[in-house]
Amino acid sequence: MGDIKILVDKCIGCKKCVSTCPFGAIVMEGKTAKILDNCSLCGACVSSCKFEAIDFTRDEVKPVDLSEYEGIWVFAEQKNNRAADVALELLGIASKLAADLETKVSAVIIGENVADNAKTLIAHGADEIYMIEDPALANFNDESYCDIMTQLITEYKPDIVLLGATAYGRSLAPRIASRLDTGLTADCTVLEIDPEEKILIQTRPAFGGNIMASIICPNHRPQMATVRPKVMKAIEPDFSRRGEVIRPQVNIPTNLNTKVLEVVSNLDSGINLADADVIVAAGRGIGEAKNLELINELADALGAAVAASRPLVDAGWIDYSHQVGQTGKTVAPKVYFAFGISGAIQHLAGMSTTDIIIAVNKDKEAPIFKIANYGIVGDVTEVLPAMIKACKERKNRG
Repeated sequence: MGDIKILVDKCIGCKKCVSTCPFGAIVMEGKTAKILDNCSLCGACVSSCKFEAIDFTRDEVKPVDLSEYEGIWVFAEQKNNRAADVALELLGIASKLAADLETKVSAVIIGENVADNAKTLIAHGADEIYMIEDPALANFNDESYCDIMTQLITEYKPDIVLLGATAYGRSLAPRIASRLDTGLTADCTVLEIDPEEKILIQTRPAFGGNIMASIICPNHRPQMATVRPKVMKAIEPDFSRRGEVIRPQVNIPTNLNTKVLEVVSNLDSGINLADADVIVAAGRGIGEAKNLELINELADALGAAVAASRPLVDAGWIDYSHQVGQTGKTVAPKVYFAFGISGAIQHLAGMSTTDIIIAVNKDKEAPIFKIANYGIVGDVTEVLPAMIKACKERKNRG
């Protein structure tokens, strides 16, 4: 096990290690540095100490025969026995990665009565499907699903494993990575193969979206990543494709710490953001909470979904389920109306694949105008009523 400690007899209290630590895990107690429990053992502080007052032992890296691992796996999460759209999107990028590696794509689907998904998964790029069906697996349970996925990966040794950055994937992926002692990159926006090393380059926003970090996992397998829904594009399905369905024998765990007692559907009657072709989004620039009534009125006139930036959610003006951005949902509508949204990179991360962006902001220097297809410089409280009137008149004319 890795370990790090301050050598008290050598520490002079210069504080350089405190400012170097990216996690704020070092503080001063008197004239001596102290390492807190949130230390990630990254070792950044060691090189900053000129007095060799930090004793750092790295984790021993166990050698892995990388040649044993081959193929790209996609965890095809399902709800109500139907594969989620994110699974089809992941199969699309997996097919491109597989072409670069000259390997095959496999989908893993777990549940009850999920056999009907085979044709769809194969049509969207899967060369083979590992299918685990059992009544005990009808509802997602991260304990049992993790155990099964770990068994399969240990036996078949895929080179790359991709999961959706959904509620299911975000719970499942780190459990699997921990069990297998491998790395995991979350919320990737770009996946590509290094042409020389033939390893997966996983790119994701870092430091609040201010930089893009490219991450690799050179010494462990499988290489694991999660990708948000709507970030990747599903390929055009080809239902003439043929693939193999494999039903491996696995041990289904029964002694679980958590059990699903009831599944409650989302009672929100509004249009699902992830599926919406048109979205009307509001930002801090709408001024006050009551102006959301205008946003809702325009959305009703357009048959659109309502979205918001994080400040409105943090202020309690609208529910988190409407938040778009790095810490909210990723959407890919045909048309995205941005009212009073400045265009911070954290928000743009959630709607970068939009076809047409129409921005309204009274600040002509707002970053949103740099990516908008159409822009209106003006007060949203004046522009919105005019748009609502025009849409309703158009709707009444049929």
